[in-house]
Amino acid sequence: MISSTDLATLLNERLLSRPVVSDEPFSEIVIDSREARPGALFVALRGDRADGHQYVDDALERGASAALVSEASGRGGSAMFVVDDPLLALQEAGRRWRARIGAQVVGITGSVGKTTVREATYQLVSEHFPTHQSPRNFNGDIGLPIALLGIDADDEWAVIEIGPYSQEEMELLVSSARADVGIVTNVGPTHLERFGTFDDTERIKGLLPASLPPGGLAVLNGDDERVRRMSLRTRANVVSFGFGPQCDLRASDVAARGFEGIRFTLSDRRSGSRVDVETPLVGAHQAVTVLAATAVCLRAGLELEQITQGVARLSPGTRLARRSAWNGATIIDDSYNAAPLSMRAALDLLSQCEPRRIALLGDMFELGTEERAAHRAIGEYAASRCDWLIAVGERSRDLIDAAREGGHPEACWIAEPEQATDILRSSLEPRDTLLVKASHAMHLEAVVERLADQ
Repeated sequence: MISSTDLATLLNERLLSRPVVSDEPFSEIVIDSREARPGALFVALRGDRADGHQYVDDALERGASAALVSEASGRGGSAMFVVDDPLLALQEAGRRWRARIGAQVVGITGSVGKTTVREATYQLVSEHFPTHQSPRNFNGDIGLPIALLGIDADDEWAVIEIGPYSQEEMELLVSSARADVGIVTNVGPTHLERFGTFDDTERIKGLLPASLPPGGLAVLNGDDERVRRMSLRTRANVVSFGFGPQCDLRASDVAARGFEGIRFTLSDRRSGSRVDVETPLVGAHQAVTVLAATAVCLRAGLELEQITQGVARLSPGTRLARRSAWNGATIIDDSYNAAPLSMRAALDLLSQCEPRRIALLGDMFELGTEERAAHRAIGEYAASRCDWLIAVGERSRDLIDAAREGGHPEACWIAEPEQATDILRSSLEPRDTLLVKASHAMHLEAVVERLADQ
């Protein structure tokens, strides 16, 4: 993490006033004053609903040691880094810090799966090298600069998520990250309301491999045609991963064991090596997560045996989390977010459970012109993978209609999440397994909390 001395150097000509600086690293960089801990840098940003400058004093009272602002606070005094535009200054500081540090940067983009690939890659690489990763899902025009500024001078690797909402933002992110390795997980109908079409999404995501240097490495999903052809846009070496025989790193004979994880055979077509892999990651789709992370580990010089040992120790992560309901029933909590690809993966996991499988699914957002078709496709897919299907939200009317047309006898639609809580509280049995998944804006995490409440 940078220090105030580093920040003053990075922003030299942008500074309108000279704060007192120190070589002590900031403890963190925050944009919400409520998250400020002792030693933090608070960045005051102006948004549509709030102005961070109103909360500078609050951040300092909570222990922040400095603030990046466009207006000096009376309380802040010598702790104020005053610039014309704090966001632009933050982005420029991140770009300049990246140019100074020697770490190999792994950039990860794609419609879904970025976080799980980032977490797995970080866990594997950090066992052998000093490594930094993006905090949480800091992957946009605010989060990515913060992630870059968190890289220590002695880190050898940094694993960074890249999640744009437009081509302009993606250009900013890839030019700032200057990735040495770029991973593209997939191209799906996510954020189409912002991107436009599948072709637009492919073009925007493809800016990451296109930005890689000649000595870099593009790690591309070989099962996804749109990702596969990104190999034509990069100067870097290319490693493909997936289930198909055309992939350089391939997973075969995948055995999903529910919440116990998965087993599969990992084959490296380039070296001819084959190894049996076991991992606690949940869901057959996580085999490709392991493959993408393995490509980075091989780039770092690790042997397959070292990698598979680390894969066996991977933390399952925060997605598809197993929780217990008040009565002992199992809840698969994947309420954080949803897209068609991740919906299918979650339903596949549910289908392996016994005896009664219940799916509470909610609206998927930002699907653009694909919205109705995508919800109908999930309804058809869910029909054969659960015994009872509950859908909540206006968009999910199409999901339920498709499930009913597919012959699902226990498919019902409700308008509000609160209704789901009431229905499940009265009907959930101790041996049931309940999947809860929707876009975060549906706030189905509240249903999970109420059902888990003793």
